[in-house]
Parts: sequence; structure tokens; C-alpha cells
Amino acid sequence: MSYKLTNMETCQDIGTRIRAARVDRGLTQDELAGRVGVSRSAVAQWETGRAGQITGNLSRIAGVLGVNVEYLMFGDSKHAPAAAGQGDELALLRLYRACDPEDRQMLLRTARRLARD
Repeated sequence: MSYKLTNMETCQDIGTRIRAARVDRGLTQDELAGRVGVSRSAVAQWETGRAGQITGNLSRIAGVLGVNVEYLMFGDSKHAPAAAGQGDELALLRLYRACDPEDRQMLLRTARRLARD
């Protein structure tokens, strides 16, 4: 999955979150680089807001750090787009989108009923 970054502030914010998650997990830049499959220099660039190849690696970075891509991109901001975070949610969303409008309504009614139980 490819993501597009819009400005330097965003790159710096993402870098700050990458560094915080890396340190939180006790990883060095070398260790993160090895697990993602990039150089230590690439990790250093990400963490200082120089995007480099960050957009093509966000999914792998998130996986190694145990966070979702949305967290890396938007943090805990309430302004982050509403997006599914993990595999099951994404699968449900894809299936929902593939349905015709009548079936979507049926799925919503079913989900509401199950959520009340």
C-alpha cells in the first residue's frame, strides 16, 4: 500500500512517532533498519523528517513497531481519517464495499444487532 505525504511537518511528525515507538520497544536504529530491510541511515532520515523512502515502507515500519499505519501518519489525533486498523477490519471493509446498497443495509442491521448482544 502506498501513502502520499503532503508536507514537511507531516514527515517530521511521522519521524517523531517512529522514533518514539522504536525507543519504546527498545530497538536501535540498526535493529529497526534490519527488520524493515533498509539502511540505518534511512531510519535516521525518517526520524528527522527527511522522508526518503518512508511512504513505501510505512506498512513494514508499522508492523515491526507493532503499531498501525494510521498511528504513524496521524498519531492519536481525533482529526485522523476514520480508517480500519487491522486485518479483520480491513477485510470487513473490503467486503462491505463490494456489496450492493441493499446488502450493505442488511449488513449494517446485522452488525448493530450483534453489537447489542
